[in-house]
Amino acid sequence: MSSILKSAKGLPIFLGKLLFSILKALIVTIISKPRKNVAGEIVLITGAGSGLGRLLALRFACLGSVLVLWDVNKDGNEETCRMAREAGATRVHAYTCDCSHREEIYRVAHQVKNEVGDVSILINNAGIVTGKNFLDCPDELMEKSFDVNFKAHLWTYKAFLPAMIANNHGHLVCISSSAGLVGVSGLADYCASKFAAFGFAESVFTETVAQKRKGIKTTIVCPFFIKTGMFEGCTTGCPSLLPILEPEYVVRKIVDAILQERLYLYIPKFLYFMVFLKSLLPLKTALLIAEYMDILHVMDGFTGQKTKD
Repeated sequence: MSSILKSAKGLPIFLGKLLFSILKALIVTIISKPRKNVAGEIVLITGAGSGLGRLLALRFACLGSVLVLWDVNKDGNEETCRMAREAGATRVHAYTCDCSHREEIYRVAHQVKNEVGDVSILINNAGIVTGKNFLDCPDELMEKSFDVNFKAHLWTYKAFLPAMIANNHGHLVCISSSAGLVGVSGLADYCASKFAAFGFAESVFTETVAQKRKGIKTTIVCPFFIKTGMFEGCTTGCPSLLPILEPEYVVRKIVDAILQERLYLYIPKFLYFMVFLKSLLPLKTALLIAEYMDILHVMDGFTGQKTKD
């Protein structure tokens, strides 16, 4: 009885806070939130040797950030390093790191702390895709997908989050995927790893909220297929709603989301509607829409990355 009375007494306060949060969200939607200054922030980007990671590095170089670039491809990573310096970065540090190995992540992370300092913006971008039907995918490739696309997030968080907590300052960025929101035929291992990355990042975010660590921000990014070569050969049956995305556009949106400290970023916006429909529509109706948009066959022409940058 006492708990019921306590709940009843707290209801007006809860409703007031609820209304305030909704109004605040509406105002932020109408009037863009001021962008934070990342000049001098130490930004670590995994998978920086090519594609999205390289473009993110160049974008943060223009913003005056200190860059820490990780990639398994030494030559590609050093090329990104050179390009970042040309873009205006005064402090750029390139490290060869295979993010599929936990001990290597810890070793290189320790090196970064000693040589550069505490990372304040961590962007887990490294990813791989096998693009095979589940029963055709070798076990070792499925394990590698989880190691790079998901487990690496565990180990980088373990390595860099403690300093962020100690400084009450940090930003965790998870590059997941639209395949981390909706299952895709031909991407079973990739979807599983991206769902895991999404859930992990969201869970750590809720921990920071529960522990009242207001200085730690999180941004979770879920883009549709991007023209970086990783999904070469993939198609979209409805390009007006689900276009194959230009990498420069995606990077601009990601950096804006980080600077505005947004929690979720789905690209294109139609993905928000898709996720809503997924939980609302009957299965047969959802499958009809998927067939109409040719979502069940997006991977049929997949060839993947042919050459490394």
